[in-house]
Amino acid sequence: MMELAKDTDRKQGDGKKIVSRGDAILLMIAAALAAVVTTALSVSGIAGYFTGPVTLELPVSSTNQTASGLGLGATGHYTTLSATIPSLPSEPAALLAWSAALDQLGVLAILTLVFLLAYRLRSAVLFSAKSVWIIGACGVVLALAGTVGQVLNGWGLTRVADMVAGTGRNPGESVILEAEFTTGPLMLGIVLVLVAAVFQYGRRLQKDTEGLV
Repeated sequence: MMELAKDTDRKQGDGKKIVSRGDAILLMIAAALAAVVTTALSVSGIAGYFTGPVTLELPVSSTNQTASGLGLGATGHYTTLSATIPSLPSEPAALLAWSAALDQLGVLAILTLVFLLAYRLRSAVLFSAKSVWIIGACGVVLALAGTVGQVLNGWGLTRVADMVAGTGRNPGESVILEAEFTTGPLMLGIVLVLVAAVFQYGRRLQKDTEGLV
C-alpha cells in the first residue's frame, strides 16, 4: 500500500504544471495577436516610405536656429525638425524601410519568445534543450536586428536631413546632422543569451538531480 501511494504521488508530481493550461493559452494568444497587429502596422509604415507623404523627425541642429524666450537665463538651439515630405528619394526610403523591418523583427523575436516559453511552461520540464535554443536564438536576433536597424535608421534620417537642410541653408551657416543610438536592444539581446546559458546550466543540474532520484 505504501509503495502504491508513493507511485501515485510521483505520477501526480510528474503531471504538475508550472502555469495552468488556460493561462498559457491566453499568453500564446496575446503574443500571436500582438505579432499580427505590430506586423500590420510595420508593413503600413514601410509602404508609406515609398508612397508618401511621410513625416519624419530629422536630426538637424542649425547654428542660426536658436531658441528664444527661455526662462532662467537659459540658452538653447533646436536639434530636430519635424518635416513632412511628399515623396522620399529611393535611397533613404529603402534605408528607413529596412530599418523598420529589422525593428519589427526584433519585436517578433520577443513575441516569439513569449509564445514558445508559454507553451513550454505548461509542463514542469522547462530546462530543456529547446528552451535553451529558443532563448539564445531570440537574444541573438534581437541584438543584431536592433543594432543594425538603428544604424540604418540613423543613416537614412541623416541623408534626408542633409537633403532638406541643403537647400535652405544660409551662407556661412553650419548644420550638424546627429543620429541617435540606444544600446537597449543590444543589451537586452545579450541578457537573453546569458539567460540561455543559465537555462543550459539548469538543464544539467536537472539531469544530475534526476539521476540521483
